[in-house]
Amino acid sequence: MFFRSERLFLRPAWPEDWQALRAAIDDEAVVRQLAQVPWPYTDEDAKAFASLRHDHYLPQCLITRPHGVLGSQVLGCIGLRAEGGEVELGYWLGRQHWGHGYATEAARSMLAMARTMGHRRLFAAHFLDNPASGRVLERVGFRPEGELLPRLSVARGEFVPARRYALDLVAPDDTGSDEDPMGGMPKLVAA
Repeated sequence: MFFRSERLFLRPAWPEDWQALRAAIDDEAVVRQLAQVPWPYTDEDAKAFASLRHDHYLPQCLITRPHGVLGSQVLGCIGLRAEGGEVELGYWLGRQHWGHGYATEAARSMLAMARTMGHRRLFAAHFLDNPASGRVLERVGFRPEGELLPRLSVARGEFVPARRYALDLVAPDDTGSDEDPMGGMPKLVAA
């Protein structure tokens, strides 16, 4: 699945992306905020992720930015995954890309894809010591569910307090009209 937003291009990772992926995530401050990523993050970890089978219903995308004649630059990743009968949104950006609105833009794009694919509800979570991620989730429409829960951080090797959020992608009275109940969420256009 591919998606072009105003500044970003979301696309699947391919095996030849492993070095760019490794370079983008090679920062303990980034990895410690992720639930399932080990630290240190090795070449083998990057090669394994870049070689994952693509699931069109649960896309995992590189967040890239067009970079002139050099092609594109990998900024991070965003994707959906099945977790206990639910679908979870997860994302990360390299530290040098924090504070530029890329996470919000990528999340809006992934939500548009999820809605188009027929997902009705998503959840997400962030570790309490990463409040910036919570602000991104709230900007794109997620609402806290009031639950604080311990969540494993593989990189930290321990359970860390996390806040859970949810988002209904389909309004209860959705009749299939073209009006967007998500307030400006981009519509998916086939590429």
